[in-house]
Amino acid sequence: MRSQLDGRKVRGEKRREELIAAALRVIERDGVAGVTHRTVAAEAGVPTTSTTYHFSSLDDLLIATLISCARDMATEVYWMIDRARSRGSGGASEVAGLLAEALGPRRGRTMAEYELYLLAARRPELRPAARRWLDVLTSMVRHDDEIAFRAFLAGIDGLLMQGLIDDEPPSAAELKPVVEYLLKPR
Repeated sequence: MRSQLDGRKVRGEKRREELIAAALRVIERDGVAGVTHRTVAAEAGVPTTSTTYHFSSLDDLLIATLISCARDMATEVYWMIDRARSRGSGGASEVAGLLAEALGPRRGRTMAEYELYLLAARRPELRPAARRWLDVLTSMVRHDDEIAFRAFLAGIDGLLMQGLIDDEPPSAAELKPVVEYLLKPR
């Protein structure tokens, strides 16, 4: 009986993850305004009842999507910083490459993430999820100066926002000098 319950739990968690991924694709394509239980269900190829079963409200779905994005982004940045440390580099090239990818091939996803992030400014119930990526990242990455690290992250947010409104995404080579400046010890 226990293994049967465990199997249902695993399938339920898998379905939740599929719905979160579908919600993110809807946001990439149509923006947050395009997210409904029906559009997410259609994107995931499941009945609408599946979305309402796993997420009783759209806010629940948006919060879960935002948390998932935060976890993915924090993990990606953590591994990028870890790679830079293992190579003995200051990390500017790695960070610039990650930003260039976020603004080029992954532009739609970056726009979706920032749209969710900014939605929290209007919807207080989303704010804890929006702050989570910063909290997760600051807890994962060793840094000597909390203020300098937060300034670095704010600079990265600014570069991403500016890059999203550019007609052409900046290259890693164009971003590297700015990243080097942000990484300079103070």
